[in-house]
Amino acid sequence: MPTTSSSKYRPEIDGLRAFAVVAVIINHFNKDLLPSGYLGVDIFFVISGYVITASLAGRESKNFLDFLTGFYERRIKRLVPAPVVFVLVTSVLISFFNPDPGGALEIGWKSLFGVSNISLYGSSTDYFAQSTELNPFTHTWSLGVEEQFYLLFPFLIWFSGFGQQTAKGARNLFFWVGALTIASLIGFIYLYRVNQPAAYFLMPPRFWEMAAGCLLFIGFQKRARIEQVLEQVPPLLVVAAMVGVMFLPVSRAVPATIGVVALSAVLIASLKKGTVAYKFFTLEKVVFIGLISYSLYLWHWTVLSISRWTIGIHWWSVPIQVGLMVLLAIGSYRCVETPLRNLKWSIKRWKTLLAGAILVTLAAIFNAMLGKYIAPHLWTGGDLVPIRYKQYKGIEKDLGAGICNIFSETTKATLLSVQCGVHSSEAARTIYNIGDSHAERFAPYANLLAQRNGINSINVWGNSCLFPQAVHSAYTHPAMKGKDCYEISGVLQRQLEQKMVKGDILLVSVFSVANKFVYRHKFEDFEDVFRDQSGRNITPKQAINIYFKSMSALAKVAREKGVSVIFYLNATRFDSSGGGDHCGATHDWNKHWFQLKSDSRASKCKSSTQEFKDSVRGKLEEDIAYFKRQNPEVIVADALNGDACDRDYCDGSYYSDAQHMHYWYASGFISQFLK
Repeated sequence: MPTTSSSKYRPEIDGLRAFAVVAVIINHFNKDLLPSGYLGVDIFFVISGYVITASLAGRESKNFLDFLTGFYERRIKRLVPAPVVFVLVTSVLISFFNPDPGGALEIGWKSLFGVSNISLYGSSTDYFAQSTELNPFTHTWSLGVEEQFYLLFPFLIWFSGFGQQTAKGARNLFFWVGALTIASLIGFIYLYRVNQPAAYFLMPPRFWEMAAGCLLFIGFQKRARIEQVLEQVPPLLVVAAMVGVMFLPVSRAVPATIGVVALSAVLIASLKKGTVAYKFFTLEKVVFIGLISYSLYLWHWTVLSISRWTIGIHWWSVPIQVGLMVLLAIGSYRCVETPLRNLKWSIKRWKTLLAGAILVTLAAIFNAMLGKYIAPHLWTGGDLVPIRYKQYKGIEKDLGAGICNIFSETTKATLLSVQCGVHSSEAARTIYNIGDSHAERFAPYANLLAQRNGINSINVWGNSCLFPQAVHSAYTHPAMKGKDCYEISGVLQRQLEQKMVKGDILLVSVFSVANKFVYRHKFEDFEDVFRDQSGRNITPKQAINIYFKSMSALAKVAREKGVSVIFYLNATRFDSSGGGDHCGATHDWNKHWFQLKSDSRASKCKSSTQEFKDSVRGKLEEDIAYFKRQNPEVIVADALNGDACDRDYCDGSYYSDAQHMHYWYASGFISQFLK
């Protein structure tokens, strides 16, 4: 194969890049238009594996050090300048609109070192969740995957003999990469089922996608018959199949990903001169979009993220936003990418590598300093907290210590220890705040009340875990880490029944009743399966009945001991168009400085109170009534009766995400019952 760079250039590959980036942008504008358009990133992965292998084929090097430094010099010139400018500019911009940009800026500077994907995995980020749309650096996970691939790939190239152009180099590389591809693909399929963030964000489960491009190139060189067969496949048919795959729902992510990777490889092989698809993919404007695709991918998310913080995304705003994306990408391509990549470097390679490292480090330092010292002064928006809740502002930061998660405790014996709250004295009465993640929201106020009154507080919660012990559930939250919610809840309940004494307060907080028995069973792709104590499968309605009987039995034990009981039962959950940080920027009582008066997102932060009562509470009402009859002394607290919900609407502005209250509102809401 000719080794000059000009002879290796295939304009149709840039056309395929254009197809990929457009699919991603459509999906990021509106997931309903192209549900699996995010798979355009996977097309990029296949192209990267193919192109990087092609660029190394026949390239002469004096030795391994010469090969390695040359490889990373080219990577730095190609990959580093554009992200540095993108991260610096975007960091400053988002600081004007996000009142608390620290988390986003951290992902930004980590992306410069190619580890933002690891950070996103570490925080168990759901890439498809609405909160990711507000972080302008979430999409940099794919850059991290590629950069980590580039750390491994040159070693495979050289030590297989391919980089040294030995007789068996290509064959060795094919088998080595082939074996890793099989292992990576198996890992991807397995992890997507048990740990989706790991399968999505980490490089090892993604290795097979870039390796597919590598194997395709080697296969063509050594087995011409393979290429000849694939050339017979009509490329338009392949493109149509790829578009079809992109219309699959997110719940079909595994087969969709495998399908689009396989089809991408076939398309690269079948795109030959003379075909209609080749003519389209080599159109001047299509190729140009492919050439700027790297910068376009970087900047499109900045435009969308800041738009969601400000004017929103509407039919009338789309042309403006697309135009801004293209202008920023062209500017980045012509003024940053191209000049530095084509610059004839006269300095030695090690100086180029050092300059790249220094540039990235300085940019990361600026980004970190911006978040810590500058950003708080850039944002001039109004105070988000209503006057009646100002006393609780920042309460989670001041009193967030002393909250225990049942899945992170080292021993079950310490579940109700003094480390889980505020301890005044052994003789003092105690507030026991126990439940799922909603109990964690009430914990700061329980601690505050304990401090002010010289009493004790103990806060124990478990992600999506029912309390008290009632039924087995097939669903396991990733935080459980293989632990049994049913078993630990039983241990916790027995400890609680022994420790409670007269004068104590028991606050049981559970959204999981509605989440497990109604929402997840009805609205989500996953359908939970429930079993009673004997292991027999039961219906959601039977599970609801068993749970309320279990809660009633616990309340009876507490009442006999002279313990006051509050039962918090949330049933509000906002959909993807409301709730969460979207609403955090659209409080009716205090607009941000940057919001337009015509902003229509405020209405999307509201959901019908009656709808919650009909669709969710209606499923639980009979059992709630039973519980109240059995336990007339128990206070039943409900978000539907709080300030967030009036007669007509529930306002998502009081919530930090789709179902959890802001800490300041949770404190004010539960204070009336605890006092």
